[in-house]
Amino acid sequence: MTRLLMFGAVLALVTFWLHRRLVRAPGLGRPWSIMADAALVSLWALVVIGVGSGEVFDPGWAQMPGFVGMVWLGAVFYLLLGLLVIAVACLLIRLVRSARRRVRASAPEPADSPEGPSRRRVLQVATAVVAVGAIATAGYGMVEAARPRIVRVRVPLRRLPSEFVGLRVGLVSDLHVGPTRGREFTQRVVDQVNKQRPDLIVIAGDLVDGTVAKVAADLAPLAELEAPLGVFGVSGNHEFYADDGGRWLDVWDRLGVRTLRNERVSIDRDGATIDLVGIHDYSSPKPYEPDLDAALAGRDRNVFALLLAHEPRQAFEASDLGVDLQLSGHTHGGQMWPIRYLVPLQQPSLQGLDQVGNTTLYTTRGAGAWGPPVRVGAPPEITILTLVQPD
Repeated sequence: MTRLLMFGAVLALVTFWLHRRLVRAPGLGRPWSIMADAALVSLWALVVIGVGSGEVFDPGWAQMPGFVGMVWLGAVFYLLLGLLVIAVACLLIRLVRSARRRVRASAPEPADSPEGPSRRRVLQVATAVVAVGAIATAGYGMVEAARPRIVRVRVPLRRLPSEFVGLRVGLVSDLHVGPTRGREFTQRVVDQVNKQRPDLIVIAGDLVDGTVAKVAADLAPLAELEAPLGVFGVSGNHEFYADDGGRWLDVWDRLGVRTLRNERVSIDRDGATIDLVGIHDYSSPKPYEPDLDAALAGRDRNVFALLLAHEPRQAFEASDLGVDLQLSGHTHGGQMWPIRYLVPLQQPSLQGLDQVGNTTLYTTRGAGAWGPPVRVGAPPEITILTLVQPD
């Protein structure tokens, strides 16, 4: 509740600033100004409901209004970017005109100067363009985020046993069900995965945002996942945000997902074996800190190792400890452009196939979305990886 109150207060300040920029600065007259302010206040309330859905509020009633509010939050992101561009442009124009006045030592500016009526008209048009563009972008991103697509990737691996060549691994990550997505979304993802008939299914964390009591039912379709070699999963960071992550992993186990908690299992195929290793998320709290050393303890280093770790940056340690392949999520591919340009400040990979030292890394964009159910420039994915030996 404390986090929700803090977020609501910050968002109230943002909403007031939007009132100043969208209503006051362009000189919007009545009744339009009253309607705009009423809409801003209503949307603020819907965002607060969306942020609290799954943790403070029951998604049974909060999911739908929360969805509207969180899409608006996505639009606010682009509004802020657009209004920042307008502010910078206005500042540059003022600086240029001020410099010209000093050079020419001219008289006071005429009526069509930046302080005159034409400035307000230009500001009105620019603000309208930004508002329409932000809402349109969020609308496009909402449609894009609702349609996870199958992405097929061939992964060449030098140490892969010949018996595992052609192994098809279904990788699922970052559903983030609870606040804006429910059981129907989980069911859709499960159906898409099963339709591909993978040999092995792995889950790379962040399936939920919310508490076990309020959101666990939305994961029920996971019990329908089917793969001959099993279904395995590891925690992400969001399993620990609103509840005890261990309780969430217990829910997964009851649904037939074998959770790997800093441990490894052997996967056998045609008489050969590989190690499937799973560790907790990089930022997990005590007593759930990731411990790759413990997970790999006592293993034969000549055996191929496939690691499930939520964050790509866990590949640095994996490389040092002889892991062949790491599968991760977490980044969402940036989710909403231009956030993608910030991800490399924290992670070694944004999306797709990479090499980190001695470890091959695949980072999925994930099937869902965190916060706003909006994706721009980073479409959601369910990944089917085919393991092969290099040509």
